[in-house]
Amino acid sequence: MNPSILQKLKNYAKTIKQNIYVLYLSYKDARVPWYAKAFAVCVVAYAFSPIDLIPDFIPILGYLDDLIIVPLGITLALRLIPPHIIEENREKAEEMRKNGKPKHYAAAILFVLVWILLAVWTGILIVGLLQ
Repeated sequence: MNPSILQKLKNYAKTIKQNIYVLYLSYKDARVPWYAKAFAVCVVAYAFSPIDLIPDFIPILGYLDDLIIVPLGITLALRLIPPHIIEENREKAEEMRKNGKPKHYAAAILFVLVWILLAVWTGILIVGLLQ
């Protein structure tokens, strides 16, 4: 593989990771509108969740969500947040990257509970449709 292409991919992955932290910080910012917070938390939860819409073991399709859905969600969420807040949080995200990731076990538990509730709700809907 061309070293130039490999470097571009590494930079792209780094940008995506930094933008996820920007969304995480923006979610906690009181100046961000509620609808932007709601969308941002969904994108961050999906990005960090081990559960995908399309499982990774499915050839080609399994990685489409990682390559298309997550970057698209990040882009849309960033457009909902005022630019000056994004810039402030971009600087904070860079500091976080240098100092290590924050460990918020309560948030991780919340994301797992949301996925479980979503699975239960989907199961109830499917059972209701089959009856």
